[in-house]
Amino acid sequence: MASAVFMARAIEMAIENALSANGGPFAALVVKGDAVIASGVNQVTTTNDPTAHAEIVAIRAACQVLGGFQLPGCDIYSSCEPCPMCLGALYWARPARIFFAGTRADAAEAGFDDSLIYDELQAPVSERRIPMIPLMRDEAQRAFDVWKSKSDKVAY
Repeated sequence: MASAVFMARAIEMAIENALSANGGPFAALVVKGDAVIASGVNQVTTTNDPTAHAEIVAIRAACQVLGGFQLPGCDIYSSCEPCPMCLGALYWARPARIFFAGTRADAAEAGFDDSLIYDELQAPVSERRIPMIPLMRDEAQRAFDVWKSKSDKVAY
């Protein structure tokens, strides 16, 4: 199947979801070879889950299908450029490629403006809008020490 066919499907799913009672205008497909192995649409308001973005929903479903926590050899087709959260999740999932249709500027124009998050990522911790207060760092190092010395860990 051609890339345009997968993207057209993601866009159609986004339109269908936007037309539904509580859906947002976003959809994503996970494709391996010539097959869609998983898909997702924005479910933030239907599930009361701020992380239920289309890409996250699709990643979770694809990982269940593949039986692992990464997406090797998979392509992602997203109806819009991934937000910072989804982009982070996609990097952790390690797909081969990410295709997107709309841009973050298009999303902002429709009321989905992520510029605050992009700005916050660049700001020092002490200057972020939501107070981020370091606490018990020395004690927390024990978890990292245990991890580093663990011989049977699954690296990711």
